[in-house]
Amino acid sequence: MISAGDFRNGITFEMDNQVFQVVEFQHVKPGKGAAFVRTKYRNVKTGSVVERSFNPNEKFESAQLERNDMQYIYSDGDLYFFMDQQSYEQRPIAAADIGDNIKFLKEEMICKVLSYRGQIFGVELPIIVELRITECEPGVRGDTANNVTKNAVLETGATIKVPLFVNQDEVVRVDTRTGEYIERA
Repeated sequence: MISAGDFRNGITFEMDNQVFQVVEFQHVKPGKGAAFVRTKYRNVKTGSVVERSFNPNEKFESAQLERNDMQYIYSDGDLYFFMDQQSYEQRPIAAADIGDNIKFLKEEMICKVLSYRGQIFGVELPIIVELRITECEPGVRGDTANNVTKNAVLETGATIKVPLFVNQDEVVRVDTRTGEYIERA
């Protein structure tokens, strides 16, 4: 059990049969009245963020999330198969559980698979991935007065903005959190 007075950034707790992670907290002791804990927390399954104040004595069940290194092997329709690096067991994960990270998911990539009580609810990709550009229009010479970008299609099918000097068949580094070009590899 964990009390609201013990909340810190990153702590996970169970409330109303849902699992939440504390994003921000602030212990408030007003001049009049009782102290309270102003908290911003995120639902780990849906990703929605909620702000709420708690009495510091409120108690919640502590939630232990599991983060396992797994290698992405292949996809079959709406299922994506990952292999556990320790037991070599293959686990199918639905596309809905992976979310927007699908657009940067590449075969043989090592990812963190998030689960709670054996139920998988998400996949964390490495922060920076290297992907090859499969389609990209050539840059126009002389159009470099401003920070001009063009669209490029990656080997995973995702489209990102890249500078004019980047060409087709080059490998680029992409930030998976924002989906932005970082540099050429």
